[in-house]
Amino acid sequence: MASGGGPVAALWTEVNRCGQNGDFTRALKALNKILHETKDDVTALHCKIVCHVQNGSFKEALNVMNTHSKVLGSDLVVFEKAYCEYRLNRVESALKTIESVSEQTDKLKELYGQVLYRLERYDECRAVYTDLIRNSQDEYEEERKTNLAAVVAAMSQWEKTSQDDLGLPETTYELCYNAACTLIGQGQLIEAVNKLRQAEELCRVSLAEDSDVTEEDIESELAVIHSQMAYIMQLQGRTEEALQLYNQVIKLKPSDVGLLAVTANNIITINKDQNVFDSKKKVKLTNAEGVEHKLARKQLQAIDFNKALLAMYTNQADQCRKLASNLQSQNPGHPRPVLIQVAQLSREKQHAKAIELLQQFSDQHPESASGIKLTMAQLYLIQGHVTKACDILRSIEDFKHKQGMVSALVTMYSHEEDIDSAIDVFSQAIQHYQAKQPGSSSHLALVREAANFKLKYGRKKEAISDLEQLWKQNTNDIHTLAQLISAYSLVDTDKAKSLSKHLPSPDTMSFNVDVDELENSHGANYVRKKAAKVTGENLPKEQGQGDLKKKRKKKKGKLPKNFDPKATPDPERWLPMRERSYYRGKKKGKKKEQVGKGTQGATAGGAAELDASKTASSPPTSPRPGSGSGSASGSNVVPPRQQKPAASGATRKKAPQKKKKGGKGGW
Repeated sequence: MASGGGPVAALWTEVNRCGQNGDFTRALKALNKILHETKDDVTALHCKIVCHVQNGSFKEALNVMNTHSKVLGSDLVVFEKAYCEYRLNRVESALKTIESVSEQTDKLKELYGQVLYRLERYDECRAVYTDLIRNSQDEYEEERKTNLAAVVAAMSQWEKTSQDDLGLPETTYELCYNAACTLIGQGQLIEAVNKLRQAEELCRVSLAEDSDVTEEDIESELAVIHSQMAYIMQLQGRTEEALQLYNQVIKLKPSDVGLLAVTANNIITINKDQNVFDSKKKVKLTNAEGVEHKLARKQLQAIDFNKALLAMYTNQADQCRKLASNLQSQNPGHPRPVLIQVAQLSREKQHAKAIELLQQFSDQHPESASGIKLTMAQLYLIQGHVTKACDILRSIEDFKHKQGMVSALVTMYSHEEDIDSAIDVFSQAIQHYQAKQPGSSSHLALVREAANFKLKYGRKKEAISDLEQLWKQNTNDIHTLAQLISAYSLVDTDKAKSLSKHLPSPDTMSFNVDVDELENSHGANYVRKKAAKVTGENLPKEQGQGDLKKKRKKKKGKLPKNFDPKATPDPERWLPMRERSYYRGKKKGKKKEQVGKGTQGATAGGAAELDASKTASSPPTSPRPGSGSGSASGSNVVPPRQQKPAASGATRKKAPQKKKKGGKGGW
């Protein structure tokens, strides 16, 4: 040992210097040499574990602790062991390691809060950070407050619990961001937007002070704030603006895989069944390594649901069924995986199988039966089974007496002409409100609608009790009293007469209305006035005594273009041409003067002139027998073959030539 004392001391000096310089790899080499000399040196082993942690070699650090567990003991390196397990995403193991210690130090409590947050045990996590802030004062106080604000935001968003104001400051952009997330969970979207803008401004100011930070670094740091702004826009229905901001975040390619996954998932929800190609590209970002350790359980669940829906929209039926089955096994009581399977079956027109699946889930999980039965009713309506749909709806105890449900049931029963069932729906709903909320507006509205429905379908006897109940509530309601008298007139005329005494007299029902003032009012500008009958008392005044009503000018009739005012018009011009006395009908047969079959370009106009036999002055083309005259060569008459066509033939229009078939520039 004496001979080795000098080198070991020099090695410890090397370890100390490397630790101060942050060169933990070189420090490990020196520590290995020390451990080679003194194998069970506790201080050297502890330093070796710390160097591995600083280098991010968490598995190697755990191996050292497990190998030398007897030498190190259970309490010496408990923080390092829990931290390595936490960083290796062995969160349950880290929790057991921390809880195995009887007394926790402040740094162990810090780690304990992180572990509880990852396990989504927010109430315990909040208590840990509250205790730390109250009982410690150091340079990490602001970080503890930021973590506490993150816990409050998570409770607001995922557990929907309202938290008391803890009085946390908003001096940093992280604190402002967490406060905005809390407001989003409470539904205060406008206030959340203002808080996010404040966080953005604080972030720019704080990062601008560092000269080494570039504009790209600032935009990358602001990506999470911009993504949350886009989420608020999406909740407000401003999907185009949200989509644009989401895509800007994706283009920045931030290093946070959780942020990329959430942003890509929200883009997919905006696309829905449109722009499926873009959704298939974005879904790859949700499959990045380490995403499951960055997001909350509900976020991962929503991403898996959207993957199954995207598979359905892209007609990947087997993939959709596989994803939905996995979701159902992971969340056996959640109705959404079953609804996705039912939607896929409906796309395949397997409605009977879909209804069977819904019925099975409803029997197994009665707490979710309301929404499931509404889907079953919708499927029955798609198949045209209206009565079955009504039976399903009436079996939903939570909704069957709601005004909307009563209205839907009455409408469907009326469509099926089942008036008795519709009246029964009214009766059950009225009895329910009579027992729970007698005399309320909902109760009286249902009674009035029931009475009107019965009167509409001629059930005046059944409407009497409803009308009496309404009239007792308001004896000044003349309309209800008139309906009641009308109904009693068919059942009990004496009762109708006695009730008619409550009707007001005609004098009290008359209204003092100024007709002229009513007609000249603003609301009567568009009322068409009827012409009043002229009586002896209000005859029109003579011209000059008052303004007479302007006569409507008559428009002059249009005359034909070839109208001659001097010519006498045809007295039979109003009769059809066939019925006129001078109509002779159309000539039948071919025109004899037309040239028959000739060469192309022959004209019919000069046919008579070309016919030499019809020309009186022209001599015969050959001498007659016994005639002493010579040949026709001495005559001035032009032979027929040398004659040119007459002018009338030249004015004839040419027949349009047929276009050659083929494409442009073809043969």
